[in-house]
Amino acid sequence: MAVKNNIQPKKKNNNRKKIIWSITGFVSIIIIVGTYLLYQYIIDGLPSLEQLENPKQSLATNVYSSDDVLIGQFFIENRIETNMDSLPKHLIDALIYTEDRKFYDHWGVDLDRFAKAMVKNVLSLSLSEGASTLTQQLSKNLFELKNVRESPFDKGVRKMREWITAVNIEKAYTKEEILEMYLNVSYFGNRAYGIEMASKVYFGKPAKELSIEESAVLIAMLKSWVYYNPFRRMENSLRRRNLVMYSMKEGEVITQAEYDSLKQTEIIVSKTKPSKNFTSITAPHYVEHIRQQLEELSVDYGFNIYEDGLTVYTSLDTRMQDYAADAVIEHLENFQKTFDGKWSWEGREELLNEFINKAIINSKEYKTASDKAAKLALYDSLKNNEAFVDSIKKERTRIEAGFVALDVKTGEIRAMVGGRDQDFQYGLNHVTQIKRQPGSAFKAVIYTAAMENGLYPAYPILNQPFVVGEGDNAWAPRNFDRTTSGFMTLREALLNSKNLPTARIIVEGHVDLWKVGQVAEKMGIKTRLNLYRSIALGASEVTPLEMTSVYATLANHGIFTEPVSIIKIEDKNGVLIENFSPVSHEAISEESAYLVTDMLKTVIDGGTGLRARVQYNFYRPAAGKTGTTDDYIDAWFLGYTPQIASGAWVGFDDPRIKFTGSYGQGSRAALPIWAIFMRNAHDSLDLPVKTFDLPESGNIATVDFCKESIYELGSPRLASSDCESGVVRDIIKLEDIPPLFNAEKDTSAILFAKYWTVDSTSHEMLEIIDSLETTDSLMTQKVLN
Repeated sequence: MAVKNNIQPKKKNNNRKKIIWSITGFVSIIIIVGTYLLYQYIIDGLPSLEQLENPKQSLATNVYSSDDVLIGQFFIENRIETNMDSLPKHLIDALIYTEDRKFYDHWGVDLDRFAKAMVKNVLSLSLSEGASTLTQQLSKNLFELKNVRESPFDKGVRKMREWITAVNIEKAYTKEEILEMYLNVSYFGNRAYGIEMASKVYFGKPAKELSIEESAVLIAMLKSWVYYNPFRRMENSLRRRNLVMYSMKEGEVITQAEYDSLKQTEIIVSKTKPSKNFTSITAPHYVEHIRQQLEELSVDYGFNIYEDGLTVYTSLDTRMQDYAADAVIEHLENFQKTFDGKWSWEGREELLNEFINKAIINSKEYKTASDKAAKLALYDSLKNNEAFVDSIKKERTRIEAGFVALDVKTGEIRAMVGGRDQDFQYGLNHVTQIKRQPGSAFKAVIYTAAMENGLYPAYPILNQPFVVGEGDNAWAPRNFDRTTSGFMTLREALLNSKNLPTARIIVEGHVDLWKVGQVAEKMGIKTRLNLYRSIALGASEVTPLEMTSVYATLANHGIFTEPVSIIKIEDKNGVLIENFSPVSHEAISEESAYLVTDMLKTVIDGGTGLRARVQYNFYRPAAGKTGTTDDYIDAWFLGYTPQIASGAWVGFDDPRIKFTGSYGQGSRAALPIWAIFMRNAHDSLDLPVKTFDLPESGNIATVDFCKESIYELGSPRLASSDCESGVVRDIIKLEDIPPLFNAEKDTSAILFAKYWTVDSTSHEMLEIIDSLETTDSLMTQKVLN
């Protein structure tokens, strides 16, 4: 029995040991597995080697004008990269002596600083004391190691990741490269990423020009760009700036005297603040037009316009843009007063109620009202609010405008005013995004098609009313001034903007509708036209840019060039991505373009465009045409010199609002913008005075027509000895010259036929007396037949 008592305790001890070893083993496994999982969790959140070697930063895309002015930016993070060579030494000193004095001595983590910070935090029972080095801050900024909401565990993991990443960064980069990256990625508030953009935002200058005290202001913001923002908290910013300069004094990078002097200075900041994702002061609608084109190009080229730091060179000339914007503002300020004095809402109450209802329903207050009763109460309140109703009236009767100017040869857009409000960045672009009937401005297309089909400026056509079709399908156009007459030449019809003769070009079969559509498309109109007879009077909607392209084609000797906005794109390193060349094709013959241009010159010199000469003092050789739609809804003027083609549209966003009288004609509503711009652009930029060149083919002649053959017989003939009523002198293609007047009675009259041509070198008119012996076979055949 004694033996049994001695053995039993040993068994119990053995069991206890087994249990202890089992628990120890289990806990060890848990610790090992837990440590491994924690290690994997930490490692999985670290940036890869490739990311360390090629850290991704969002860089703003910069948009430049043709005269090398920064006109816009696109960004998520508004950043411009810089390098250490471009940064002043005192900026680097301010950074190091404020944020990380041992920067050049540690290997990414400052253990001494960390230990001291922990002691202070324990003693103060807070986490107010930080110990992150610049490299640790860089790792956090580069790789988004911080979560929005951190638990104590998450914070501990994040710190470990920062330490590891900081050490890896120190291995991969030099100290100078780390400083450069740090200053390029740091956020300074007000959508300014990086020291270069911060310098521009807060002080309106590049970083290399920052003074000591300005550098200190920006470095001060690294602690808190909200609390030390000079735009919002000047006193805080001033106090922190002086602390930064004190640290610089303690580091002996500035003297005591410098510190004493600089701490007394005020902080003078820039007044310009960047807008969200988009900046442009010079040409907001144009820059938005560029953005839309870049979005389309990004599909093919694979770039991101908000992150990749592209440099985009455009066609805009900022001087011309300023002239265009000034012309729109100058004219519309006074013209709005004229309209307001003549407009009345009396008789238009139903339309006004529609506008008011729409404004209320679309208002933020109405959409966020709690229930139906609240919405009804708000509705009644606003509808009876006189100030609210007056604001709707003013907004709806606000005259709008669109203006664009093209380089005739290259098609480059030199100026674009997309709306009256130059500060409204994403407003409707009235150059590219509206489609309106061009009215008589479209006659340039009709007369071009007529020239292509063998007609000529002196061709006679009746200025008499007619009716085509029956009942609801009947079409009976009339002249704007309600007058009629007998025969008139096409030149006279275009000069005086007569509708009846123009409509007869279509209805009498001189030009069919298919031909009109073909010519319009070739000359730049991409919008699908309504090819009915009324197209003769411009009763189909187009954009102002399309119409301006039509007139640019005439100016460019019949060659259409696609309007160009983007010239070239480079990546962030200046490597060319694409260079965009003009795309052109022959739209119409050079001779037809010259004939129409010559007719449109008379419109400005003595027709509906004369106001450009006598009132606005624009005396360059030019051609152009007014456009006014029914009921004065839209007003146009389009015209060109040998260098610039431009077009102006004036009207309202809602076409039910319209001008109430003749002051809404194109010559009074739109021409002033065109004339003011063209005068200033040509004269102020010293563009040479140029005339419209004759076609190189030599196929244009100036001839005398017998007047009675045109105005009495409607069958044009060249003047001969039998022509007693006088002559009409005009230009014509050689192949379209008609026979002599009464040639069948007196064939000898050909000996007296006179032709005029223009010497291509001297541009002097030469009188040539042709006979059967001296005239070439083509001319002889045309005259005798």
